[in-house]
Amino acid sequence: MKAQPADPSSGIPKIGPAIRIEGARKLYRGGHLAVSDVSLLVDQGTVHGLLGPNGAGKTTTLKMLLGLVAPTEGTFEILGQPAGPAMSRRLGFLPEQPYFPPLLTASQVMMFYGRLAGMDTAAIRERTSVLLSQVGLEGRGADLVSSFSRGLMQRLGIAQALVSSPELLILDEPASGLDPVGQRDIRNLILAQRELGITVLLSSHQLSEVEAVCDEVTILDSGRVAQRGAIDTLLNITGQNSVTARSSADQLPEKIASIVGDVVVGSGTWVFSIPAHDSRRVVDVLDDDQEWELVSIQPKRESLEDYFSHLVSTRAEGQVSR
Repeated sequence: MKAQPADPSSGIPKIGPAIRIEGARKLYRGGHLAVSDVSLLVDQGTVHGLLGPNGAGKTTTLKMLLGLVAPTEGTFEILGQPAGPAMSRRLGFLPEQPYFPPLLTASQVMMFYGRLAGMDTAAIRERTSVLLSQVGLEGRGADLVSSFSRGLMQRLGIAQALVSSPELLILDEPASGLDPVGQRDIRNLILAQRELGITVLLSSHQLSEVEAVCDEVTILDSGRVAQRGAIDTLLNITGQNSVTARSSADQLPEKIASIVGDVVVGSGTWVFSIPAHDSRRVVDVLDDDQEWELVSIQPKRESLEDYFSHLVSTRAEGQVSR
């Protein structure tokens, strides 16, 4: 999944990275080191995933960036400027567990956050109508927040993060509390923001969602950066290709059966892995066999779940060995 250039009509200038964090560190009273050393660079117009197990320092890093937690050390910049209150109107934020006064209606919540962003009443009302519909809350503007389920509260939280048409969107666990349909809706909404040139920093443990929308990821572990890079680069398995072919046969051609692994078959479609250096041989065999149709051959990828699990377990083993 490649990053798209900012939409020229969006009015968002390219002035370097959308987010720059260098040497972030947070030591709480009592000696708890929540973040040891985190540096992060997020390009404008991209969706960047911030991953890590519980306690890795993801939320603390975001809160330091947003000024909600005072850093012990570190440099924090947003859209080329030092992070601080002056930048708050240019970004939208969804906290991990959004909370709104229960006696407000959904529309009143949107009005409150729009006013905080300096918007006029007419603009807020217009954005509210559009956004509540986009997040699946159409017709619920007059409903009290106290009547909302966890999932509906999450949808409202995403709407308020977007009310000021931010240049940068920071989402902490946006799919939390949502059913599969809601997760799909949020995924599509994130991709739509990227098409508009808006930068999204997404902190999540829903790895399948991250893989579906992110251009790059940074993985934190024990308050440090464990790995970072483009999704495709991280997940490609060196020396292995994945082949997709169609056939009604009940077994693979004999000439390649011995080099094939990880075979999955369903409804006449075969997916299997091969050594990359044997790709030409496999293509020739399938092309020459009338029972087979080659659909695609591409670098084999492991799932982000498998990659993440392997990375964290390897680091844990290294810590134990020391």
